[in-house]
Amino acid sequence: MLKFEELKIFLDEKADQYNHPEFIANDPIQIPHRFSLQQDIEIAGFLAATISWGNRKAIIKSADKMLDIMGNSPYDFILNHSEKDLKGIEDKSIHRTFNGEDFVYFIRQFNKIYTKNESLEDLFAVQDAETNFGHAIERFRARFLGIEKHRSHKHVSSPYKNSSTKRIIMFLRWMVRKDKRGVDFGIWEKIDPKYLSIPLDVHTGNISRKLGLISRKQNDWKTVEELDLVIRTFDDKDPAKYDFALFGLGVTKELL
Repeated sequence: MLKFEELKIFLDEKADQYNHPEFIANDPIQIPHRFSLQQDIEIAGFLAATISWGNRKAIIKSADKMLDIMGNSPYDFILNHSEKDLKGIEDKSIHRTFNGEDFVYFIRQFNKIYTKNESLEDLFAVQDAETNFGHAIERFRARFLGIEKHRSHKHVSSPYKNSSTKRIIMFLRWMVRKDKRGVDFGIWEKIDPKYLSIPLDVHTGNISRKLGLISRKQNDWKTVEELDLVIRTFDDKDPAKYDFALFGLGVTKELL
């Protein structure tokens, strides 16, 4: 097992290696990178992150399908679509369990949000005394999903139900991190990157255990918080940069 200082040097090197514009081409983050308007970036990013499970090529293909339906102008479509525009979408297949009905639900909810808000940023504001996005995600869920039950609610995970909320955490990294490397956008000025966590899934979880960063066996919210404590001792201002290190090590299978 590497000692603290050795582990920090190793992970800093790996984060530096993978946090590079070449990363974009094969990753779902390429979807929001097609846009320059902030609202387009937010909507395309949130949709791409929402369906980010399984094969990355399939995720990108499915995200392409959603952009095509919206005429490759997500914000304009969200604000100005007619009911006629939505007809037929519900019957379409989008990505695995995220279907046309879910997509239409997200379009309607985005319309409500953007009619009243210029950006999604305020919906994810972190309050004093909070150390991560756990409570902020729940506040966002309440605003975005509303009180009426719908099958689409399962696609926006809840830390309060002990989900790792990997896809939302990843989306937040895209929007909040500022390092001028050309990968993450850093377009949300009011939220401090120190609150970000690692998007925890099977791969990042396994690598983290192999490196001795976490001991819990489950990939859940409690484990996200366990990993938070460790990575913030490496860098408390930009902890999410280590996502690049853990992801890269998972893809290359360097530690196997």
